[in-house]
Amino acid sequence: MEIKEIKDWGLNIACERPIVIAGPCSAETEAQVLITARDLKKQGINIFRAGIWKPRTRPNSFEGVGTQGLQWLKKVKEETGMLVSTEVANEKHVFEAIKYGVDILWIGARTTANPFAVQAIAEALEGYDIPVFVKNPVNPDVELWIGAIERLSQTGVKRIGAIHRGFSTYEKHMYRNKPQWQIAIELRRRIKNIPMICDPSHIAGDKQYIQEISQKSLDLNFDGLMIESHINPKDAWSDAKQQLEPHELELILDKLVLREMKTSISDNNELLGNLREKIDELDNNLFSILDERMQVAEQIGNYKNENNLTILQNGRWADILQRAITKGERMSLSKEFVEKLFKAIHQESINKQTVVMNK
Repeated sequence: MEIKEIKDWGLNIACERPIVIAGPCSAETEAQVLITARDLKKQGINIFRAGIWKPRTRPNSFEGVGTQGLQWLKKVKEETGMLVSTEVANEKHVFEAIKYGVDILWIGARTTANPFAVQAIAEALEGYDIPVFVKNPVNPDVELWIGAIERLSQTGVKRIGAIHRGFSTYEKHMYRNKPQWQIAIELRRRIKNIPMICDPSHIAGDKQYIQEISQKSLDLNFDGLMIESHINPKDAWSDAKQQLEPHELELILDKLVLREMKTSISDNNELLGNLREKIDELDNNLFSILDERMQVAEQIGNYKNENNLTILQNGRWADILQRAITKGERMSLSKEFVEKLFKAIHQESINKQTVVMNK
């Protein structure tokens, strides 16, 4: 795929990291949009965002003001000089947004999960030179995310970026959407040059977590942030808890720490080089231990086969997992990590035993 780095997008603004896109979850009134934009511009924010069409889970919820909101975004551009951006969910949205001079589009998580919708948007964008960000799908499926990006690329869109906004889960979690950072990391491994920004507002669901999530994304070398900001969040028509007042956003941005990205270790950084060698050595040891464990699992599979026993022994598995969690806690390993690790090991053991028992 031919995807341009964000510095080559020709946005006519400074593209130093982190790029910040800010504005309300929803455009509600002309006054609300313009006042928010003015306050953000004073802080040096150059890209304004506002939801015009809002996909909602249930009917009779506020679903956005529609096309009239695009007129307000046009006024923001004329008055402040900011670039403006909004979400599109179908080809009609694309044509309307371009007609009113929207500078940047993004495809939302629900739309990314629908290949037919993404294809229709991609075809509507053919021939238009406009930047498009693609949010991760609601479920943790990196192939679906990549597929949406590929559909845009195949119709000639070259200024494509990704937005990490976390993933829906039935599990109870401190955040609204579980970050699952490894999914975003995998996307960037697969599409190395794709610009990646984080949407901490939708990951958090509550403004108290926005700073820590923003810092985490920058520590992972994300290019920027999309943060929801509203002049009066408590009265917002959608997602009130996760929106910041402009002055609150300013305080958070001032506290963020930018770290260097280096692809190689310089000669004078001997300590880091030695530590990385130690990590490589420990990784090799882990593989040796896992290989030995799987050999034992195969021997157990032979025994179960000879004695006509089921592969899954629920009581034994429950004991192993609980012991692992307890031991992990003593070593300051999170329960979430230990559960994922041992469930993966257990599944591979089952796979090995299945092969043995069905020869």
